[in-house]
Amino acid sequence: MYTPRAFALDDLPELHQLIQHTRLAQLVTVGEQGLQASHLPLLLNPDEGANGTLYGHLARANPQWRDLQNGSEALVIFAGAEAYISPAFYPAKAEHGKVVPTWNYLAVHAYGKAEVFTDAERLLNVVSALTDRHEGNRSQPWKVSDAPADYIESMLNAIVGFALPIERLIGKRKLSQNRSPADIAGVREGLAASSDVRDQTLARFMPQGASE
Repeated sequence: MYTPRAFALDDLPELHQLIQHTRLAQLVTVGEQGLQASHLPLLLNPDEGANGTLYGHLARANPQWRDLQNGSEALVIFAGAEAYISPAFYPAKAEHGKVVPTWNYLAVHAYGKAEVFTDAERLLNVVSALTDRHEGNRSQPWKVSDAPADYIESMLNAIVGFALPIERLIGKRKLSQNRSPADIAGVREGLAASSDVRDQTLARFMPQGASE
């Protein structure tokens, strides 16, 4: 990921926070069938390894797990908030007109080689933890144990788990840091006033302009 210094995110706790706030990641590998990608919910253990360890699972019918088993380096993409930035947001447009559209966004790329496992107890721990995480805000959370045991056993036989110790992390926070304080404030205000919830979400990440 191309990351100019102004947009680089190097703080490990912040990188972990962005990973944990991204509900669906993209797992990318390369192997005998070329590039493959899967969209997966993942768990992060921030205390395991130097940069944390990711846990997830793939359908056994999905050939991508064989790339992991064969030692292929994996890239996991966590795409955070994003928004189109109109030149109309910049006060500089009225001053000299030398402005063009761009895109602001948050993203983290994690790299590593995974351990693949099919042990039923480990798989159950992963799917239970994923379920508990995403059911946690419901008034009556569903639990894996709510389903018949023989049905869960058959489901576990249909998946392959993996643990991916993160060897490298690259973070990018592109939030108009290369613009003037007035332009940053204009972008934040323009996004906040949008009717699109995605724009409003990114506005909350925008830095406060020094000109205010």
